[in-house]
Amino acid sequence: MIWRARQFEFRFPRPALVMGIVNVTPDSFSDGGQFFETEAAVRRGLALVAEGADLLDVGGESSRPNATPVPGDEEMRRVLPVIGQLAAQVSVPISIDTLKPAVARAALQAGASVVNDVGANRADPEMWQVVAEAGAGYVAMHMQGMPRTMQQNPTYQDLLGEVDTFFGDRLQRLEACGVDRERVVLDVGIGFGKTADHNLQLLAGLGRFKKWNRPLLLGVSRKSFIGQVADGAAVTERLPGSLACACWGVQAGAHILRTHDVAATRQALRLTEAILAHRA
Repeated sequence: MIWRARQFEFRFPRPALVMGIVNVTPDSFSDGGQFFETEAAVRRGLALVAEGADLLDVGGESSRPNATPVPGDEEMRRVLPVIGQLAAQVSVPISIDTLKPAVARAALQAGASVVNDVGANRADPEMWQVVAEAGAGYVAMHMQGMPRTMQQNPTYQDLLGEVDTFFGDRLQRLEACGVDRERVVLDVGIGFGKTADHNLQLLAGLGRFKKWNRPLLLGVSRKSFIGQVADGAAVTERLPGSLACACWGVQAGAHILRTHDVAATRQALRLTEAILAHRA
């Protein structure tokens, strides 16, 4: 299995990729404000690469529940200088985490190679056309609703079946827009329009989605369901739970782990993979 993102190519099976998070926002749930200034965000990205990040995911609009939407020009003001400076200094792919086609296009022009689209549930094909034109990699994430409303009583008749159907539909739509399957990564969208129980069901059933023969991205880092399951652990106390989910994810078939804690996640994954390699 191959994943292509502009000039980058990853061939699987291989050790799981670690995607480091760079939030250029004042209000992200975990580290909002810490890396809001361009210089701080660039330093953060460089530090994550030094820790072993295989990719960087740069975002300028929080997608936490009830987040206030950010105008496109402000989102670009936040992320474009960061992407430009990082692209000039690192040799790993840079992903733009955005809902907006205009922001994605500008970010790709600034040096990004991947579009991480939490709004892949859209009907408008403009984002996919942007991806096709640039030859970029694309992460199609499942979400019920939109960030501002997604946690208002999310319900499913058949969670795994509905996510599975969504992936099949999106792969078809992407191909129709000129996005080759080798450029697509699938993300079940932990925490996006899901309860804690939904998230646990998706983790337990992650292997179901290997049938699409596309890399699976898993984003569990510091998310609220960990606190709900683990005795109310605060955001700053969720690293153990995040690592447990990441290690389970790799065993179940995840290929890319999106995380705030690159060094710890990388070490946990390498040990998990080493154990799996010795399994009888």
